[in-house]
Amino acid sequence: MTDLLVPLQSLKQGNWFKLICGASFQHLPAVRNLTLAYTLAGADCIDVAADPAVIAAAQSGLQVAKTLAKDAQKRGFDYKGNLPFLMVSLNDGEDPHFRKAEFNPNECPKDCPRPCERICPAQAIVFDSIKEDFSGVVSEKCYGCGRCLPICPYDKIYTASYVTTPGAIAPLVMSTGVDAVEIHTQVGRLAEFERLWQAISPWADRLKVLAISCPDGDGMTDYLRTVYELIAPLKSALIWQTDGRSMSGDIGDGTTIAAVKLGQKVLAAKLPGYVQLAGGTNSYTVAKLKAMGLLKRAGGAGGDGGAGEDREVNSSSSPSSSPSSFPPIAGVAYGSYARVLLSPILEKLENKEVSNANMKATIRLEEDEVLLWQAVELAHSLVSQIKSWQRRESEH
Repeated sequence: MTDLLVPLQSLKQGNWFKLICGASFQHLPAVRNLTLAYTLAGADCIDVAADPAVIAAAQSGLQVAKTLAKDAQKRGFDYKGNLPFLMVSLNDGEDPHFRKAEFNPNECPKDCPRPCERICPAQAIVFDSIKEDFSGVVSEKCYGCGRCLPICPYDKIYTASYVTTPGAIAPLVMSTGVDAVEIHTQVGRLAEFERLWQAISPWADRLKVLAISCPDGDGMTDYLRTVYELIAPLKSALIWQTDGRSMSGDIGDGTTIAAVKLGQKVLAAKLPGYVQLAGGTNSYTVAKLKAMGLLKRAGGAGGDGGAGEDREVNSSSSPSSSPSSFPPIAGVAYGSYARVLLSPILEKLENKEVSNANMKATIRLEEDEVLLWQAVELAHSLVSQIKSWQRRESEH
């Protein structure tokens, strides 16, 4: 099976795994190391910011992973050396994924307890950092989750957003190694979506996957149907990414409920293409999908079959609930949860750089064999949830 067929086969089989590095996350060492670890763990797609430097960092991680395929197999991982798709995220208007927090640390009262620093999942807010030699928001680390905004006791934090410029799209889409594009849109932005699509469409035939990410809202499924009419026909695979609760998967298990519920809503609309969850996904997501009968069984068409039209996701759903009538979810994308899962390893790497002045300024993950395979093991603990459950089903 060729490199290009492996991710597409995962979509068809219903065990597609996507890592979301973050549409505005531009910390190059972290992007490279996350890409490396999750590729070795078996990811099908790596989604990164539409930034040439970020794309290059991810490509570097991909190529290193390929050289470590035999080592991965010796350690019991299934990775065969195939490359996941490299996806870039674009937006057609204001979107929380495409923003960064900002504040002036000189305006912060000296006695402030700095709750923003503690709550930031990306460790992007620092004060008198030795590593960064800086106070404030480390822009390249911030991915726009917004958790610092309401917690500031002095209301000093604000955000700066940016919108994809259509004229800048072509070089990114044509960039060597970019296999897929994801467009973030919202209900009511059809004109903006169309302008962005017009910039992409001349090169759309080069894409292996086009993903459309849209949060819930009044008239969402009708809006997605209109979007489909605009982009059809497509040569690439089409994914509807259901953004349940943006950038919240690391907060707690319950955040996945919104992701599953929105996925169920889009599945019920029977749109052409695949449905993939995102937004609040975490270690509980696959278990919830299994309980709802929304994952494809080994050798089966999906779900458990049977009736269940009035069944909805709630915190009390269990495997004993009535089976789902919906077709299966094709896969799951993990963002904040997947990154935070590996953050202890990446933090150890950064601390190693700071404590050893004789080392290079940046230590690459593969240069520390112990930390590398610890990172892959952690990544695999997440990837394997959707990758191996069909095999376990067939063994029972």
